[in-house]
Amino acid sequence: MAYKVLIATRSFGSTSQKPWDVLAKAGCEVSKADMTQKMTEERLIDLLKGMDAVIVGVVPMTARVFENAPDLKVVGAHGVGVDHIDLDAAARLGITVTNCPGANDPSVADLTIGLMIAVARSIPRVEQELRQGGWGRYRGAELWKKTLGLIGLGRIGRGVAKRALGFDMEVIVHDPYVDRDQTRLANVKFDSFENVIKQADFLSLHAPLNDETRNMIGPDQLAAMKPSAYLINTARGGLVDEQALFKALTEKQIAGAAFDVFLEEPPGNNPLLELDNMIATPHIGAHTQESIERMGVMAAQNVVAALQGSQPPNRVR
Repeated sequence: MAYKVLIATRSFGSTSQKPWDVLAKAGCEVSKADMTQKMTEERLIDLLKGMDAVIVGVVPMTARVFENAPDLKVVGAHGVGVDHIDLDAAARLGITVTNCPGANDPSVADLTIGLMIAVARSIPRVEQELRQGGWGRYRGAELWKKTLGLIGLGRIGRGVAKRALGFDMEVIVHDPYVDRDQTRLANVKFDSFENVIKQADFLSLHAPLNDETRNMIGPDQLAAMKPSAYLINTARGGLVDEQALFKALTEKQIAGAAFDVFLEEPPGNNPLLELDNMIATPHIGAHTQESIERMGVMAAQNVVAALQGSQPPNRVR
């Protein structure tokens, strides 16, 4: 029996043939959605007709989509986050959901450090002015021996911490769920949410988006940060109250911010993009050759295992 698999993500197998080979070896009949068109519920429902499985990026898998895809057995998230997938609806309908934990950790950790340096030294702004004939001088800030505050010490948070220790930074962490004995990171100190925010020269978010963490950085938290501090977010856009951040950046309550994620993506005419002390990238944290290959292989292996009746390596629900 040939399983029918829909690929609904731009980057699957874009840097390597290996993910496609995993599906081909299992005899899967693969269809790739045109991701240049907006993926509405109606379009996705139409594409899922007759499909046994789908590998998705950030395509919203809503209850309505699940209810109108009677042949669907498996959803393979091409990444770690599954907040765009209605897990309760999937469970109710007996649909297996998998993800790719660890696949993009090094890439996102690298980008986090890169954004810290870029915003502290105004690199995008000065580079643009140089190309326009300028030769200005901007007084930046060092990472060396500064205090890095991490909200969340999962795999990516630990990767950022390890890199930060190379800058001789003091790393302070708030994560009420992590097993401190298993982090195995020397020179990392745990503290309260409030104290991490107050002490950090660079505050980096590495928490999942849920009802507990939504808008966890709002007016009060921004007001508590140092005026010289920078806010970095490579996790999820909904962790930060963007209106409050705009006010804080405009009024120089904090020195700057660097985001790879936004509440609405693409962010469109988001006023944050007009600010000189705001650096933004288009959700590229996982977009390295190595990460895309790892995610593709893992997603394909998860889907094949589930379709063949085995326990997938990374089952979420």
